[in-house]
Amino acid sequence: MQLIQETPDLSAYLVADEAIDHHHPLVRETAAELARGVANSYEYARAAFEFMRDTIPHSQDSGDLRVTWRASDVLEQGTGICYAKAHALAALLRAEDIPTALCYQRLDVVHGLVAVRFNGTWHRQDPRGNKPGVDAQFSLDGERLAFTPDPASGETDWPVLYAAPHPIVLDALKSADDRPHLWETLPTAL
Repeated sequence: MQLIQETPDLSAYLVADEAIDHHHPLVRETAAELARGVANSYEYARAAFEFMRDTIPHSQDSGDLRVTWRASDVLEQGTGICYAKAHALAALLRAEDIPTALCYQRLDVVHGLVAVRFNGTWHRQDPRGNKPGVDAQFSLDGERLAFTPDPASGETDWPVLYAAPHPIVLDALKSADDRPHLWETLPTAL
């Protein structure tokens, strides 16, 4: 699949916004901790991915009813669904000047991922969190995502790389009172 940048301006994929608030002190502190002892940006990106995948549980898996959407809130509260975890990973990567995009799959609902840019190429990553049957890994050599869409079931990978969270996704997160409410309003299309 050919990934398509929403904007040709690569600097757009380094910007902070209301969801990817990489200037927030907690995001900066977490990024600095993760950067200690790593030799290069590739090692940092792997460490940030593994931190987000393994340390911040997916709220559905953990039974947490809270809904987070801002990167700093994900880090502070230690929970999030795929979109929120993607926002937090994007913030951690952008905090270290690694261009990071948000991207999506259509499964039974819209699923959120990130793409990192290394050596002139985008590489999609899924920080959702592993569990039985889900084994996402950081990879610049072929995708190791949590889910593979089934085209026969109407599932697909959307090729657009967004510089900011898609408004439909952000609206769903921000308007949900709790995770059960969010589950009733998850978008099924962008």
